[in-house]
Amino acid sequence: MVRGIFRGLVKPGAVASADCPSAKPPAGSPATVHVDSAVRLAVLDGFEEGGLGWLWATDGEGRLSYITQTILDHAQSYIGRPFPSVVETDNSAAAGQPSRSLAFQFSAHSRISDVIVRFAVRRDDQRWWSLSGQPRYTPEGTFTGYVGFARDVTQEYARQREDERAAEFDSLTGLFNRHRMTRRLDAILAAYRASGRCCSLLMLDLDKFKHVNDTMGHPAGDELLRQVAERLRKVVGDRGDIGRLGGDEFQVILPDIEDRGRLGEIASKLIQMISQPYAIEGKRAVIGTSVGVAVAPHDGEDREALVASADLALYAAKNGGRGQFRFFSAELKDEAQERTILTEDLREALGRGELELHYQPVVRIADNYVVGFEALMRWNHPERGAIAPSVFIPIAEESNLIVPLGEWALRQACADAAQWPDSVRLSVNVSAVQFAVSGFVNAVASAVATSGIDPERLELELTETVFMRDSEAVDEVFASLKGLGVRLAPDDFGTGYSSLSYLRSAPFDKLKIDRSFVETCAAKDNNSAKIISAIIGLAEALGMETTVEGVEAFDQLDVVKKRGAKLVQGHLFARAMPLAEVEAKLESGDLKLEPNGPKRHRPERRSVFRRVTVIHEDHRYEAVMRDLSRTGARIDGLLGVPVGTSLVVDLGGGQLVVSMVVRSEEAVIGVEFEQPLTSDGAGGLCTRHRVPPSTLQAAGAAAEPKGKPRFIQVAVPGSRERT
Repeated sequence: MVRGIFRGLVKPGAVASADCPSAKPPAGSPATVHVDSAVRLAVLDGFEEGGLGWLWATDGEGRLSYITQTILDHAQSYIGRPFPSVVETDNSAAAGQPSRSLAFQFSAHSRISDVIVRFAVRRDDQRWWSLSGQPRYTPEGTFTGYVGFARDVTQEYARQREDERAAEFDSLTGLFNRHRMTRRLDAILAAYRASGRCCSLLMLDLDKFKHVNDTMGHPAGDELLRQVAERLRKVVGDRGDIGRLGGDEFQVILPDIEDRGRLGEIASKLIQMISQPYAIEGKRAVIGTSVGVAVAPHDGEDREALVASADLALYAAKNGGRGQFRFFSAELKDEAQERTILTEDLREALGRGELELHYQPVVRIADNYVVGFEALMRWNHPERGAIAPSVFIPIAEESNLIVPLGEWALRQACADAAQWPDSVRLSVNVSAVQFAVSGFVNAVASAVATSGIDPERLELELTETVFMRDSEAVDEVFASLKGLGVRLAPDDFGTGYSSLSYLRSAPFDKLKIDRSFVETCAAKDNNSAKIISAIIGLAEALGMETTVEGVEAFDQLDVVKKRGAKLVQGHLFARAMPLAEVEAKLESGDLKLEPNGPKRHRPERRSVFRRVTVIHEDHRYEAVMRDLSRTGARIDGLLGVPVGTSLVVDLGGGQLVVSMVVRSEEAVIGVEFEQPLTSDGAGGLCTRHRVPPSTLQAAGAAAEPKGKPRFIQVAVPGSRERT
């Protein structure tokens, strides 16, 4: 009786078989005959028993009333269950699939045609079926259920899915490809635009990847890319989408993340993870990465604008010395042109005598005596004045000008130090670019021989990026340098590409502890002091000295002294000084430096000259910011503001900072920020959150009606305040 509902699947009037002798049509009539019920049932039986498909039916409530028993174990136990609960569609496949769910089609009594499903009750069954069904009605028009069938499409569906994957996934890494990432970013930005939601885009490319390809071969480069992809997955997790755009370029989409403090943490983690050594074919490869970050809608409302902003930020990160991240800002558009001008000026700076060396003392804590000096390059531009090393050194490295500049510094420093007492050592910084030049060892030997300095007095401070080269080549250079008798020290130990593994083979004489640990070592509930203690203990166990740099306050000095430090550098004792000042001190024989500075370290306060807008209640005031730190600022131009006044400082670009006046003297006030600023990746500071451009535009439009300006409320992200 149940099978009778399928009689409609083989309709009267079907073409008769040539093997059936009774199927002879009268002359001049169509070659068709009526097929009786027995034949129809035989066809259905053959379809079921052949295993090529199965039949199904439901009642008017969508409950399963019939299913082929041979296709599914215990099929009868599923009779009476809602049919959509017995099968499931492939949610991971988009192409060729209906946009509406199977359950919706059942509820709408729609015709079902070639929906790809598998049995939800059999997770181990990997067969896929093309499901079709026809709704049935009584002569009065009452819906009575479905009848349908399914055919096995496992092989062709697997091929289809593989084709879809090839079209949207990178075959080497398994990450999304450029096409998929483009569609994904377009879809997110379109969906988020109306609601004002944010989406961040990170652009990455690998530093020194070409060197791995050239020295270890393309198969090793491919394996490296696969390992990089796996590390990206571990950092990003389910927070966003990761794609390989081609070559060594990667992209990360992070929906609903616009907190620049959190984005900076993610970018730093990516840099840290990708920079760890890779084991490939029994060898060690070390690379790095730079990251550019842009956030929609602040840095671009559509894909083209957002990608352009992230690319510009990546370019700035690479030019800033690599191994760092940068947020996009409007200033970057001018920065690229500015760097081009500075590069050309730097090419001629050495010949014009604009470069000189300053020397910062290295002090022995036990008696405050100077035991050495570190040579630091300075550039006095004829028009721009003093240009910070943090600006021109990355430019020199990017343009390879660091090689002639580094050789000049080495020769000049050795010549200067040859006139000093034999007990005073000389430290010279060596760039990874300079270290990689084939004639570097000869340049060191020439500087030592020409100056006549004892090689034991010369200490080369190497940035840890030198270990991004092939380990065998690095070991050869180390051996040659030690053969000359010079001392070696890794600079900024504990950051960047630090790895305990290279300490086993590198012939270092000293470790320099990075200033980032010293900056927070006196703070409560901070691990920096413990890390300093651990590094000092490690160095002593390996027979090395340590120098702690960046000591600027007495509380920091007390901490590092208690942790076992013996040698320190920092403004608490002396800043870097010109050669003439060094020579005067040496001639006087007064090599003792008494510490002089603040009792407690405060967060770094940067001197700035920046026009800002200060908002108080319904009024806006133009002012000048002269000092800026993570937690506060000094603002000039507001007269008679009482201590305790709540203000909002508009730093521009949607950066609104809720502040409290903590000092007030005539027209100068000191404000403390409700929420600390965060690093912008380039040594500057920025707010964690920004007010979207659309909100600012709406506020501006509403605030400029006829007559007297008025104000509307704008929520300050990350704050309890509104302005």
